[in-house]
Amino acid sequence: MKLGYPCINRSIGCTANSTFRLASYSEDRLIEAVKNNLDCLQKILAYNVAHNLLFFRISSKLIPFASHPICTFDWKNYFKKDFEAVGNYIKKHAMRISMHPDQFVLINAKDKEIVKRSIAELNYHCKVLDLMQLKDDAKVQIHVGGVYGDKGAAIDRFVYEYKKLPDCIKKRLVIEHDDHRFSFIDCLKINKAIRIPIVFDTLHHECFNEGQTLREAIQLAAKTWQKKDGILMVDYSEQEKDKRKGTHSQTINIRKFKSFLEETQGLDFDIMLEIKDKEKSALKAIKMLSTFLTHP
Repeated sequence: MKLGYPCINRSIGCTANSTFRLASYSEDRLIEAVKNNLDCLQKILAYNVAHNLLFFRISSKLIPFASHPICTFDWKNYFKKDFEAVGNYIKKHAMRISMHPDQFVLINAKDKEIVKRSIAELNYHCKVLDLMQLKDDAKVQIHVGGVYGDKGAAIDRFVYEYKKLPDCIKKRLVIEHDDHRFSFIDCLKINKAIRIPIVFDTLHHECFNEGQTLREAIQLAAKTWQKKDGILMVDYSEQEKDKRKGTHSQTINIRKFKSFLEETQGLDFDIMLEIKDKEKSALKAIKMLSTFLTHP
């Protein structure tokens, strides 16, 4: 069971998602940004290893404008050795890696241009993980997408478009249920059709479920992951008090986290903490997790 946090570490003085405005695009600006991002990613990973935080979500902004038509620069070959070095470090320390494209990635969109751009974005994410030479358990997670007034048709379009995806995307793509459109049960229907793994989200389950207990749903989600996919990924977050339903909390409530561990005791999964203060909550959670696994 590995635990980590997404994209940003606020303790080390750099970010691995620096970018710039499209209007000021140039190859020199791109190279400078990517060098910064890869250097900072190495520092984040080293920090995480030192603190036993062995699950990390790499920022989608690692390569600015990578899937945009303006980017014709061959960043894949230019930074090939850098990607290999990052990948070697990840593998040496047995870390788990994921990526999560922005909400504009919609392979079930009615607009074919949106689908085309979404596939280009997925291809970029998967290429990053391929360049790091990571196994298939390094995943790219997305939401099912829009309902467009007909959930059944929207699910059918997702399945149809998924079947046409290249294998380099299929091997890494996983779906996540959300807080008001597509439930975990909806995702199970998709899994039944195309065998795509399901990331389980605790807050989304709290906001929108169809009667399953947390433990029951996690057990069902785990069955959607095949051996090559690694173990189930669970996004853990908590509701921020007095905010819109589904708003992630600023910091972890360690008592709630302990209750979550108690409810899921005996189940095996990796935990991505979607808590706004990132590594600060992750440090509290890994201490609790280590204690719990030693003395449940």
